[in-house]
Amino acid sequence: MKLIEFVPPTPHPLWKLCLQMGITEVVVKVNPALTGIPDPWCLESLAAIVERLKERGLSVVALEGDPFDMSPIKEYGTTDEAGNVRFSSDSRRETLNHYCELLESMSRLGIRLLCYNFMVGTGWTRTGVREGRGGAKATYFSLADVPGKNRSQNGEIPLRLTAGQVWENYEYFIRSVMPTAERCGIRMGLHPDDPCLPTLGGYARIFGSVEAYDRAYRLYPSACNAVTFCQANFKLMGVDLEETVRHFGNRIAYIHVRDVEGTKEDFTELFHDQGDTDQFALMRLYRNLGLDVPLRGDHVPEMEGDRLLTPEGTAGYFTLGRLFANGYLKALLQEIEGKQ
Repeated sequence: MKLIEFVPPTPHPLWKLCLQMGITEVVVKVNPALTGIPDPWCLESLAAIVERLKERGLSVVALEGDPFDMSPIKEYGTTDEAGNVRFSSDSRRETLNHYCELLESMSRLGIRLLCYNFMVGTGWTRTGVREGRGGAKATYFSLADVPGKNRSQNGEIPLRLTAGQVWENYEYFIRSVMPTAERCGIRMGLHPDDPCLPTLGGYARIFGSVEAYDRAYRLYPSACNAVTFCQANFKLMGVDLEETVRHFGNRIAYIHVRDVEGTKEDFTELFHDQGDTDQFALMRLYRNLGLDVPLRGDHVPEMEGDRLLTPEGTAGYFTLGRLFANGYLKALLQEIEGKQ
């Protein structure tokens, strides 16, 4: 296993801090809203992002998140308030073509992992910040804080897309892109819905169970049709983490390490050493199963002084908590490898 870090795609203090921590391999998000570089599926655009980091001593080994607007794929079949179809089959096909071109560009640049999700309507969602250990600011989600008009729980409002429609969109997507992923040698690790609720914001959410992952794999059995094992999300599904790791086995292509307390309807994110998950046991299990995949620390509380270092930081991704997390994870990895 290899510890990597999720860094911003534009110059940031974390770039140099990675080198100081001994981390030289990174994962980035290439959405133009973050990079300022259009058309990230084009080889020249993606190469410019990769080169920018390479010049600072960092090697991009994976991409993460929606690389561009995926609405024509994920939200295909929705209508506006007037009843008009929002996305045509042509726009869906064009978006899929861009996605396949991205996979080809990744392959040419030696990037072999893409962490993706199929969260419709909105991505990972938190509703606020609570006081955590020592006054740290910990991100949380509470369904009670979601405005009623967006909650879509227990049939409160009609869904803009049902679970059946989302599954249809996912099946079309995975069958369209997997042949290219296989040809290019790219493993696509599916991230769970976050939070893993059945609906959110007027849309069904389908990847909130192990059974859903098995169904996704049956749609296209392939080593490239893989799993991003985000520990906290699977914990909130109520499953046994070690049993689930064994169940997925070498289908796991990428690991997100974090911990939470609470339920999927109301949870708070913790420091990596703080929760009741046995992180050492999980690391040892990954090793014993022979998983040779990248892993990274995920969301962390905001620590004292974080805003002075990175005033533009994003909740869950401030810098000082990441330094703490990486030190903790490096110690775990050294211990399981016997490098004391």
